[in-house]
Amino acid sequence: MALTLALAGSLVAPSAHAQSAAGHPEWPGKGQLFVGTNYQPIDRSPEQIRQDIAIMKRAGFDLVRVGDLSWDSFEPEEGRFTFEWLDDVIAQMHAAGIRVVVDIPGQPAPIWLHKTYPGVDIVTQDGIRRNAASRYWDNISDPDYRRLAKRLAQRIMARYAHNPAVIALGYDNEIGNGQVSYSEADRVRFVAWLQRKYGTIEALNKAWATQRWSRRLNSWDQIDLPYFHGPGPNERYLDLRRYWSDDTIGALTDLEAVRKQVAPNLPVASNLWPTASTKGFDYLRSWNRISTYGAQGFYPGDPLGAGFEVMMNRAGHDTPMWFNEFTAGGGGYYGTPGRSRMWAYFGLLHYAQTVLAWTFNSHIGGEEQSLFGLVDHDGRPSWKVDEFGRIASEFRRLQAMGFPRYRRPEVAVHYSFETNWLTNPPQGPNTMKEYFKASYDDQVKAAFQPLFRDNIDAAVIDVGHDPIAGYKFVILSSAYIIDAPTAKAVRDYVANGGTVIMTGYSAKVDETGKWFETPLPGRLADVFGLRTNAFYRSEKPLQFTFDGAVRTGTDPYYEVLEPDTAKPLAMFANTPQPSPAITINTFGKGQAIYLATAAQAAFLDPLVRSLYATLGIARGPATPEGVVARDVDGRTLYVNTNNAPAAVAFAGARKDALTGKTHSAKIDLEPYGVALLQ
Repeated sequence: MALTLALAGSLVAPSAHAQSAAGHPEWPGKGQLFVGTNYQPIDRSPEQIRQDIAIMKRAGFDLVRVGDLSWDSFEPEEGRFTFEWLDDVIAQMHAAGIRVVVDIPGQPAPIWLHKTYPGVDIVTQDGIRRNAASRYWDNISDPDYRRLAKRLAQRIMARYAHNPAVIALGYDNEIGNGQVSYSEADRVRFVAWLQRKYGTIEALNKAWATQRWSRRLNSWDQIDLPYFHGPGPNERYLDLRRYWSDDTIGALTDLEAVRKQVAPNLPVASNLWPTASTKGFDYLRSWNRISTYGAQGFYPGDPLGAGFEVMMNRAGHDTPMWFNEFTAGGGGYYGTPGRSRMWAYFGLLHYAQTVLAWTFNSHIGGEEQSLFGLVDHDGRPSWKVDEFGRIASEFRRLQAMGFPRYRRPEVAVHYSFETNWLTNPPQGPNTMKEYFKASYDDQVKAAFQPLFRDNIDAAVIDVGHDPIAGYKFVILSSAYIIDAPTAKAVRDYVANGGTVIMTGYSAKVDETGKWFETPLPGRLADVFGLRTNAFYRSEKPLQFTFDGAVRTGTDPYYEVLEPDTAKPLAMFANTPQPSPAITINTFGKGQAIYLATAAQAAFLDPLVRSLYATLGIARGPATPEGVVARDVDGRTLYVNTNNAPAAVAFAGARKDALTGKTHSAKIDLEPYGVALLQ
């Protein structure tokens, strides 16, 4: 009865800002950093749990993430719930001064759920039913799955919403991973989605260009699920990706609806995986509906890619980033001393607030055996515990020095999940890659690169979703799809005084994935003051003179620009017919710049940098290759991402707030070294 009354009392109308941190000063914010680990108590005995928590406390950890991957530990059989095991763990964490993130473990689904409700099984596009042989082989669109996942979420949230140790919730670890399914029920749900989207079979036929190759549809029941792994036309494939994306977002918004009813006092920081190649979802057009903090599993490769990925996951949030899983060791990788500390500081530069090592205990069995955590297989703390303890100790000092960062980026780079899907079609007879030969991800990273190298914050957002009026300039790199919201955003932004750079490959197709039947760039030809219908690939490296220097490209793709009101800023020097390489057009109060090539550093870097002075954008601290830096509250944080020494020069004498040492004119950073100079 007490639980029922408490639950009923919490079923109040949620605030309009329930998902935002605005109006919630009690949620993690400025001057708060967290260092800890992921913990799976289901693998440990009661005595081992006590020992583990003692290790965490000695190391100075102040946050753990628990509950993920454990549905059948909460609900071992349908309708029978067991929470006592986690109650005890959370109580011990609380006594040790460690806060807790509770993950709602919607995936993987338990075996009992698959056996009772076979609609949760995955059916391949060849019609083969798969049992749950691997994690995330769950059809999360199945109504029984959704019903039971919501019930589990309600029970967990109701139990821990007001637990003094619990600081946040997470949804469905790594959702976005998984497999699409091809059962008859899935086909019916897809058709219903199409009916909502298009309304009539005639509108669907037009969107899918079904007159081509005799593919006309006379009724909704003639529709098949397009093949995820090919072959098939672009338009159908794009809608298939949208459907599965909406399905994933639907599963997340189901959980969010429960939170708003049962636990509106807790924020959400979920370990999402929107870029997973197996499925994925359009995070940049849904982030504000499903998360309070941008969060991710952080397993970096190169620094540019790591910075880009973090800023994409931050999206349009005005809150810091959470690394719900953070590189420590890994499958077959024991770890490298100093590397995790370096990446933790790299994260601080990119708005990080939370670093949770993956994982605490080295895994003994299952799919991730030979995955090395902070504690060895025999329970002995490794050197990694000390390294994360050092991070925790240093981060406690940094909380009073301007961290986590909240400074709003002045520049935005456009990223479209839909363009990425469309330009990476499944195998089969398809001419897409004969035209769009480049990697879309690499094209957008090329736009991000000069800003990253100049130590300038750059947001990675979908321009068709997030407001852009507050940015000093915006880059659209290979923005192949220009739908109506994106076109309107660009048009309004430039008309009101904004500056936009757009590259070749952009504005070629509409939201259905079909080429525009109007002058290119579609929907924006007047904004850029030109027409660009012809395109070629040069037999020689492209060249033009810009900003007093000859620039030589690396990608042969170029477009022939026909200026109307636009003015050339540079002309190709070695194409068969002279044409502009860069144009600028005044539209309203702003300016629209078009680069007539694929995005590439040789051309984009000088073009982007030429705008800094006129737009009032200051470069960050000067650093050698591989050293990343930001000025924060009068201090400069330097992070050497190289596994080799690096020397950083500066004016005068400066003291390292981390070591207390004073350095004159330069500092020699050790491999993976960091310094906070004041």
